[in-house]
Amino acid sequence: MNNSIKHFYSTTDYSLKEINDFIELALKMKNGEVKKILNGKSLGMLFFNPSLRTRVSFTVAMYKLGGIAIDLPVTGSYTFEYEKNAVMDKGTIEHVKDAAGVLSRYCDALAIRASELITSSSDSVDVPSWETLKKDKVIKSFMEYAKIPIINMESNVYHPCQGLGDAMTIKEKLGKTKGKKYVLTWAYHPKALPMATANSEILSACDLGMNVVVAHPQGWELDPQIIQSMSQRAKQGGGSLSFSNSMEEAFKDSNVVCAKSWGALKYYGNWAVEKKLRDQLKHWIVTKEKMLLTDNALFMHCLPVRRNVKVTDEVLDSKNSVILDQAENRMWAQMALLSNLIGGQYEK
Repeated sequence: MNNSIKHFYSTTDYSLKEINDFIELALKMKNGEVKKILNGKSLGMLFFNPSLRTRVSFTVAMYKLGGIAIDLPVTGSYTFEYEKNAVMDKGTIEHVKDAAGVLSRYCDALAIRASELITSSSDSVDVPSWETLKKDKVIKSFMEYAKIPIINMESNVYHPCQGLGDAMTIKEKLGKTKGKKYVLTWAYHPKALPMATANSEILSACDLGMNVVVAHPQGWELDPQIIQSMSQRAKQGGGSLSFSNSMEEAFKDSNVVCAKSWGALKYYGNWAVEKKLRDQLKHWIVTKEKMLLTDNALFMHCLPVRRNVKVTDEVLDSKNSVILDQAENRMWAQMALLSNLIGGQYEK
């Protein structure tokens, strides 16, 4: 991996000051301080999974900054080889080493979405174990061979752009964040979803110095190594991190509630077993009654959301719901990120 290039794989790759600078710049941009700093610059986007908000927000972000975004078709029949010294006599078309090298000549940065636990029409998909998935083979291979910055648009482990946008939204709505209570709650979903978004949302709340509580059923614990990173960021930010197996207990006196579902790590690759247990957890839904336990908390969700499955209409459509602001702020946060990564020092 080229260590001289600054990638955006996780917010933990950046200091708390750098993250705060991104947020402050994003807020200024939203208030009208936008310059065409990326005139003549290009962003290549590789989506190995479906996308709505991420694809559109990056495309518009580049346009607003004077650059262009190129949506590269890499799903379906176009397949990459990732193994070193591979004899490519099977189905793969191009080695990632060559693809990353060529795209580095064309583009100023690459943004990649590659998660192997994204589901579509089926109940779930067959995936390897978590120990295999957490290696993030696709995006880390591009990071190794590319000569330009790589932006993580969601991998198996992190979704840092979502985390950064969420942090901006919380800062925008609350102003002072240190010492405020943030709850990230697991919510029932009929499919096993990636934990990348949850990981990054928790990390960003820790960066803001909030007292973070993660609520989830027993058996849906997060990765211990990532929890350690969260604890370190919480300590650095002046906040705290704790866990609960009760939504109601976690919600008490909270200032922000964010809902997300994820697959149980020990059942990765064994959906039939997880499904039986998951189907017993439909009471893990955010309702108006549970929100009344909070201190008039904001409600957040990254979208898309299964209405009246993960959270009720009453909550989603309430005055405390900031889901549309949250989605919009992805664009502003990414504009700040792009200005830094490929625009040089943004002139304030």
